[in-house]
Amino acid sequence: MRTTGTREVYRNPWLRLREDAIELDDGSPGVYSVVERPHFGLVIAAERDGFWLVEQFRHPLGRRSWEFPQGTWPAGGTGTAEELARAELAEETGLRAARLSHLGHLDLAPGLTTQEFDVWLAEGLTPGPTAREATEADMRSAFVTEAELRAMVRDDRFTDGPSLAAYSLLLLTRAEAQE
Repeated sequence: MRTTGTREVYRNPWLRLREDAIELDDGSPGVYSVVERPHFGLVIAAERDGFWLVEQFRHPLGRRSWEFPQGTWPAGGTGTAEELARAELAEETGLRAARLSHLGHLDLAPGLTTQEFDVWLAEGLTPGPTAREATEADMRSAFVTEAELRAMVRDDRFTDGPSLAAYSLLLLTRAEAQE
């Protein structure tokens, strides 16, 4: 498959939608829509055999969602992936991490978007003030034990795909450390 042309369909401060004209391997034409979004950081804040989660209303779902803290730089913001992780953790939970360990880099939905994310494990946590954005005004944070998190996954209360993928990376990291 190759791209033969592209056009911008829509843009706002959070995303760009483009439409690519493509030619398939058999020579037939097609169209592919691509959502361009900035990369984000996701942080698993771990202590006392559990994790800090955030919950907020997610408009596309029409409901509240429990997740690990995550986000992108505000418009015009820049920095390293680790700096973004530290900023998102502090912004959403008020927590500061003495140690951040990079667990992996993942693609969000490669058939739909260019967005990727880095997963971090935050340890040595100390509390501080939050600095939530206006769109996060309804956000709350809570500590759950790992057993509670697993129960939330099983009964569909913890359904955020990036958070579940991040938790999988943590479980793999722990298993490798046991070998």
